[in-house]
Amino acid sequence: MEIVIRKLLETEEAPYHLLLEADPSKMKIAEYLKTGIVFVAEYQHELVGVIVVVPRGEEDEIVNIAVEAKYRGRGIAKKLLHFVTKQSEASGKHHVVIGTGNSSINQLALYQKCGFRIETILKNYFIDNYEEAIFENGIQCMDMIVLKKHIKF
Repeated sequence: MEIVIRKLLETEEAPYHLLLEADPSKMKIAEYLKTGIVFVAEYQHELVGVIVVVPRGEEDEIVNIAVEAKYRGRGIAKKLLHFVTKQSEASGKHHVVIGTGNSSINQLALYQKCGFRIETILKNYFIDNYEEAIFENGIQCMDMIVLKKHIKF
């Protein structure tokens, strides 16, 4: 499966349908798109994934990653994470961080398989920062688990 990852052009609209799958807040998405760099994954000229990175000093923060439902389980998210890690390394960053909900079991497994380690837990993050309750895997999403990947130079 030949996946092409590229930076979204400023003239292109961000793929909100995908971004909203990973973050249900249009307001939060609009906020991080102001400073974030959007990369898209394409398969045969079809958009199949997205990742948004916000530079923060010596680190890059991945604030959103999503893959079209029919393409999940094919390694696209891994490719996006690897791509961003290489981009961060090339720009001299020391590490990459990503946050996910306590209920995001598959994402937690994926990030750890890709070399991210749990750094901290932000208690009640999703309760305090989202208007509506979020449920995944039959679990209420309450806490944000922040993972970090150190980049070797």
